[in-house]
Amino acid sequence: MRVKEQATATPRAIYRALDRYVVGQERAKRAVAIAAYHHQKRIRARRSSRTDELLQKANLLLIGPTGSGKTHIARQLARILDVPFAIADATEFTEAGYYGKDVETMLSDLLRAAENDVARAETGIVFLDEVDKIARRSQWASTGAGSRDIGGEGVQQALLKLLEGRRVMVPVNANQHWSKHEFVTMDTRDVLFICAGTFSDLLGNPAERDVGFSPRGPRRRAAQQRRLDVRQLVEYGMLAEFLGRIPVVVQLDELTPDELMQVLTGPPDAIVRQYQRLLALDEVELQFTEGALRRVVALATERGLGARGLRCVMEELMEEVLFLAPERPGRPWTIDARYVEERLPSCKEALRNLATSSAFRA
Repeated sequence: MRVKEQATATPRAIYRALDRYVVGQERAKRAVAIAAYHHQKRIRARRSSRTDELLQKANLLLIGPTGSGKTHIARQLARILDVPFAIADATEFTEAGYYGKDVETMLSDLLRAAENDVARAETGIVFLDEVDKIARRSQWASTGAGSRDIGGEGVQQALLKLLEGRRVMVPVNANQHWSKHEFVTMDTRDVLFICAGTFSDLLGNPAERDVGFSPRGPRRRAAQQRRLDVRQLVEYGMLAEFLGRIPVVVQLDELTPDELMQVLTGPPDAIVRQYQRLLALDEVELQFTEGALRRVVALATERGLGARGLRCVMEELMEEVLFLAPERPGRPWTIDARYVEERLPSCKEALRNLATSSAFRA
């Protein structure tokens, strides 16, 4: 579903389109839908009158554990709004003048996604991941004193002009040598920045965390329900000026086992559907029993990688099937609980650990 007619792209319409592909995270989907709608409305208002500067851009910060859907939400939003989309890792950049990527190069990826159409790129979405890794790293973080932090605080300072909205020089091909760059001027006032990070050190007391693949007890669930505020993020090492340019802060929750089951089978691009489609190209019908899927979810939950853990477990489980199925066209292949236990013996212990959890209904 694409919301191409911007006049009818209400927050409810954007939310419903996101809901088809994103499992859980209701608060995040609502916040993203509202921010995206008002961002599109602001673009139309400013470009129609050329004088409406009252409405300010609302960039977003998504905070949540690995595999909770931060990148997936941003990617689906760009698809729904039909705008260029680029993903950048904040740890790749350094302060201008030092060895490493300048922050302007992330706009090169956006320009490439827009097929070098500057006007279209200026309405795109940049997803900036791992922003928690560019917090102040020096021991004098609270005062800013000490040696220059070119990969942490320096990157935050360099990003300020992009987040707020400036006309910047962007290299057309970031892979060229610096002396051979061709540059174009881009206005970032209408570029929506969605920043994301785990901020794992703030979501719970490290002394209370479970070690290894032990079951998630009440302390782990209580930790994930804690909500962060701006003061905590500043103490963590994020600049107040940086956070001030990201007014919408949304905290995502860890996906429950039931939600992971929906990730496996529910959305149009669900993992199970992908494998079924892949083997259908070899004329092999692939089926999974509910017991098999629950064992996959149990093992992914124990590994603590969220939806990403599902992909890891499924790749390990499907190795033999993907190897042999192309030689057996026309023959169905059913994955049941016994097959999962034979291929992934550790799933038995994972299932026992989750059997006592109220979040996991057998």
